[in-house]
Amino acid sequence: MQGPLIETLARQGITRRTFMKYCATLASMMALPPAAGRAMAEAMAAAPAASRRPSVIWLPFQECTGCTESITRSHSPTLEGLIFDSISLDYQETLMAAAGHQAEEALHAAMKANEGKYLLIVDGSIPLGLDGAYSCIAGKSNLETLKEVAKGAAAIVAMGSCAAYGGLPRANPNPTGAVSVSDIIKDKPIINIPGCPPIPTVITGVLAHFLTFGSLPELDQHGRPKAFYGETIHDRCYRRPFYDQGKFAKTFDDEGARNGWCLFELGCKGPVTYNACATVKWNGGTSWPVESGHGCLGCSEPDFWDAGGFYKALSMPADPLKLAAKAAVVGAAAGVAVSFVNRGKKSAAKTAHETTTLADLEK
Repeated sequence: MQGPLIETLARQGITRRTFMKYCATLASMMALPPAAGRAMAEAMAAAPAASRRPSVIWLPFQECTGCTESITRSHSPTLEGLIFDSISLDYQETLMAAAGHQAEEALHAAMKANEGKYLLIVDGSIPLGLDGAYSCIAGKSNLETLKEVAKGAAAIVAMGSCAAYGGLPRANPNPTGAVSVSDIIKDKPIINIPGCPPIPTVITGVLAHFLTFGSLPELDQHGRPKAFYGETIHDRCYRRPFYDQGKFAKTFDDEGARNGWCLFELGCKGPVTYNACATVKWNGGTSWPVESGHGCLGCSEPDFWDAGGFYKALSMPADPLKLAAKAAVVGAAAGVAVSFVNRGKKSAAKTAHETTTLADLEK
């Protein structure tokens, strides 16, 4: 396996084996077959000169820069960040050295040179109020820029809940008229990577899939990659056993909270939130909000800001004793039914046997 990326990794003290392990982990998290890990590694490692690497244009719109911070604040050495060495990040106004006219020239040069082939990343919502005047770059509204750049894109990644759903800017009463990317663009494949912000591994995993296979991974009903958004936070939460036992923290500093009991009654939205936080975690796998003692806010779901309050429980959890009693009743009823059926079978068999015996005697 040869290529500029491998050479870059070697200079930073990262071995081929470590890189292969990273790609295998990405493939595993995305529910791809084992061979996909090697395919990812070869596709990224084989990336030649910058001019031939896949072009990526990143447009930050009405946002807080949290999504950019998420990808740039991955732990050191930045294995997750190194995937960007296999692409040509041709425009990202927060990160690029150029500014003003030079930055805009770089954007249009990349669009022209890679028309129909570049991957467009958008973070932030698009304001429609006052004809888009609430957020402008280079004298053009975000709406104008999005439509112009999306025309030549092969696919679009709506990164973060603002780009995917409208996010916090769209929260009631939505003064700027903020909308999502998919509310504007209807003729391009769009993948949503929601989160406030999204997990770095999810971002790089989607990019790795696109670089390797030239397509987007399988999506759910909200346009999210199923590999990372296929299960709820609740499904994989280490506090789940306490939920099943009916043990809930009543305040954030009571004995239950100190013992790691479930945070459902304190407003945790884990049961209705689909994301990989509980397994992938944050800060290099160090922790995640629930592990640090705070309930899930549901930030990867549409309209999470207006979904009934962060510290209000979704409902009252079921009483485990009542559930157990109900299960016992159902189990007993099922046992009686099975016993009745078996008794009927034995009776029929006995009757058949006796009939045969009487017939034999008559002979």
